Amino acid sequence: MINSGDTAFIIVCAALVMIMTPGLAFFYGGLGRRKNVVSNMMNSFFIMGLGIALWCAIGYSLSFGGNTAGIFGSFHNLFLNGITMNDLLDPAAEGGSIPTFVFVVFQMMFALITPAIITGSVGGRMKFKALVIFIAVWSIIVYYPLAHMVWGEGGLLGSGWLGSVDFAGGNVVHISSGVSGLVLAVVLGKRQSYDKISYRIHNIPFILLGAGLLWFGWFGFNAGSALAADGLAAHAFVTTGISAACGILSWVVIDLIKSGKPTLIGACTGAVAGLVGITPGAGFVPVYAAFIIGLLVSPVCYFGIYIVKKVLQIDDALDAFGCHGVGGIFGGLMTGIFAQASVGGVDGLVYGNAPLLGKQLIAILISIAVAVVGSLIAVGIAKVFSPLRVSREDELIGLDYAQHGEQAYPSFNGLD
Repeated sequence: MINSGDTAFIIVCAALVMIMTPGLAFFYGGLGRRKNVVSNMMNSFFIMGLGIALWCAIGYSLSFGGNTAGIFGSFHNLFLNGITMNDLLDPAAEGGSIPTFVFVVFQMMFALITPAIITGSVGGRMKFKALVIFIAVWSIIVYYPLAHMVWGEGGLLGSGWLGSVDFAGGNVVHISSGVSGLVLAVVLGKRQSYDKISYRIHNIPFILLGAGLLWFGWFGFNAGSALAADGLAAHAFVTTGISAACGILSWVVIDLIKSGKPTLIGACTGAVAGLVGITPGAGFVPVYAAFIIGLLVSPVCYFGIYIVKKVLQIDDALDAFGCHGVGGIFGGLMTGIFAQASVGGVDGLVYGNAPLLGKQLIAILISIAVAVVGSLIAVGIAKVFSPLRVSREDELIGLDYAQHGEQAYPSFNGLD
């Protein structure tokens, strides 16, 4: 029987997660250069069209439409065939009180934000046509299988074999997108004059707006993953807020140590890092662990960004890997340490179940491997149809005008 309270709650949560993708567009738009703001925002926003169409056509079926060897679903629900408005998720399973269509749209929003995160790594140099092809192929061969392996019935990394846990997307969303972004950044190479000129952030208010929308939507992202309006959802809501808050505090401390001045950019980045770090364990770890995760994830991500950009000399333009990839890995491991059975049904290392930490590590390594191999395949397919990178001239002009024929801040004479 449909539970109207649970159904309404998850519908609202789906809408909250939806706003995260435009929020990410503002976040990335503000972080990039002035001449690429339209391009950076378009890279995120177009995925709302491509991602919804793909999810409803094939994505849901491959992710949750049955089980094939624990790796992907099936082709039974292509174009949502066989699902009606009165169908329920398995009544014996968690979330069985909501219509299947509600679960479809809630998970659909995850399938939008995840590839949008990748675009932060390639800002200012990737052709839009190549990016569209890459995202489409990547969604099919990386995201949908990972969603099934972690969350689907009989999934290889979840209930089907390994028994690892991922409450709201540490592996599926953040590790997959962060690692794939890093692969793309390596394949594309550095932006022109990357080592010679300063790439100044162009709009800090955009960054704050984007971070605020991301945080707002993240409550639906994590709390909604309980799939019911219950105590677990409330717990995930609380741990999410605490970790984000502590992420801000610790990043501001880093700013003070580094330069003696707290920065708004740092505070926004710390909030996002805190949100990423708690995502795998929001419904598994106790409240005190959210303080620890939030306080530690910012220095861990800061170190990750430093290693990628300064030591490895990889141009991860807007730090998709440094924030999401590193934060997702850290959060998954912390879940293996602090998970408590009284919260989410499974104990971690602190509560006497050391094997969970090993399972988390194995799941992370498999997720990384899937993301790397899948990204390289998607790159190869995209290159068949389009060069990956814009010309040197287009890059110097800016992708707003070169790729989209628009300028965020046009100069003109006379009236509008």
